[in-house]
Amino acid sequence: MGDKSTANENEVSRERLAELLNEDLAREYQAIIGYVVYSQVLTGAQYMDIASQLEIHAKQELDHALIISRQIDYLGKMPAVTPKPVRTSKDPKEMLRYDLENETDTIRNYRDRIRQCETLGEFAMAEQIRQILVQEQDHQIDLATALGEEVPDLGGGPQGRTLGKRR
Repeated sequence: MGDKSTANENEVSRERLAELLNEDLAREYQAIIGYVVYSQVLTGAQYMDIASQLEIHAKQELDHALIISRQIDYLGKMPAVTPKPVRTSKDPKEMLRYDLENETDTIRNYRDRIRQCETLGEFAMAEQIRQILVQEQDHQIDLATALGEEVPDLGGGPQGRTLGKRR
């Protein structure tokens, strides 16, 4: 039943879970770098609030990277060392949009990871990732609010509601 050829997306081996977590770790590194850079280069009074939020996000993403690294080590694999590419722009809205897209990808992946951990009986690992997911969803809300956009609707969560525009 656990045969890779017949496994659905939630039925993964421990080895495949470690590979997927390494992809998540590369995404966390990307987020750390992105938030560090974006928080320092966003200029203009309208971006001061979100710039300070991004500094906080950078620190939280580092915590996430440490947690994910610990889980990969627990699964007997070496944590990744290379971030996914970080996109930059001179346009502040474009930078924030990149961040929002990355957070949305991260949330989608962590939702899958939680189900995969539970399928393997790794309930403590699933709980660790759930805690990360809560913060990632907060980041997504902060970014969507700063952009004056709706939070992307991924289904199965608090997303999709219209947020008031902050200026």
